[in-house]
Amino acid sequence: MAWFIDTKDENTMRTWVLAMLLMAANGALAQAGVVPIWPEGVPNARQQPGPEIADGERIRNVSAPTLAVYPAAMDRPSGTAVIICPGGGYQFLSNTREGQQYAQWLSSLGITAFVLKYRLADYGHPAPLQDVLRAIRLVRSQAARYGIAPDRIGVMGSSAGGHLAASASTLFDHPAGRTGATLDAVSARPDFAILMYPVISMEGPAAHADSRRALLGAAPSPALVQLMSPEKQVGANTPPTLLIHSQDDGLVPAENSILYFQALTRARVPAEMLVFERGGHGMAMRPGNGTASRWTRRAEEWLRERKLIQP
Repeated sequence: MAWFIDTKDENTMRTWVLAMLLMAANGALAQAGVVPIWPEGVPNARQQPGPEIADGERIRNVSAPTLAVYPAAMDRPSGTAVIICPGGGYQFLSNTREGQQYAQWLSSLGITAFVLKYRLADYGHPAPLQDVLRAIRLVRSQAARYGIAPDRIGVMGSSAGGHLAASASTLFDHPAGRTGATLDAVSARPDFAILMYPVISMEGPAAHADSRRALLGAAPSPALVQLMSPEKQVGANTPPTLLIHSQDDGLVPAENSILYFQALTRARVPAEMLVFERGGHGMAMRPGNGTASRWTRRAEEWLRERKLIQP
């Protein structure tokens, strides 16, 4: 089901509202709870970090990373899970548009979704990487509890969240993502990835300077820049990936997705890339962007083709 509507069409609006009510009735929209990912204590916790700030849909100053759980629709559980990384340039989290709304859509497809609230610029690297890899390990270790298969756990991210999801896809075994916890023994490799207008490269004309500065600081070493440029870390074990971008993205150029797609192709990793003419940056699930507003249909086809959701 794609959630794009023409709000000028009264019949379409009425149909959409009915669909939302039906989905709510079978549990597809309900958040089931929030799980701390570091119950034993956050690594390198800051002293007196101050309160978390929720400004509209944006969340800032995250010091206690969590997973918000959205169970699969009860009428068609697939056994698949997705951990969602909202964007925000590593300065805030676009929690509603690039977190909750994705989770509701995935839930309606029979996928158990988890929205990750991860640490940001006030921590910097490697905190976000540690958070996403810990989230994957935690979900995989509790697969039976959530009714999912441990080999059907994917990641999804938008913009800087796409960079984090791509980093998880390429650095899942890197020492920087470990903290010495018992759960480090559990595999953190995602089984698939969906990247929405992702930040990828940390250098060159395609780089998003604000994301780079927020994550790596003002003067990162060349080695760190290379490490955190996922297109340079792709290998044979990088998971199958769907990339979605817009040609008119003036903030994070589509070249980011193209560079990653090329790297996946060289490594013979299964990948598809959709580049739409218009949609701008941060299109998420917003209507009114022409063919880009129907990306969910294509994504459903991709998930179905990979046997991650039911026919």
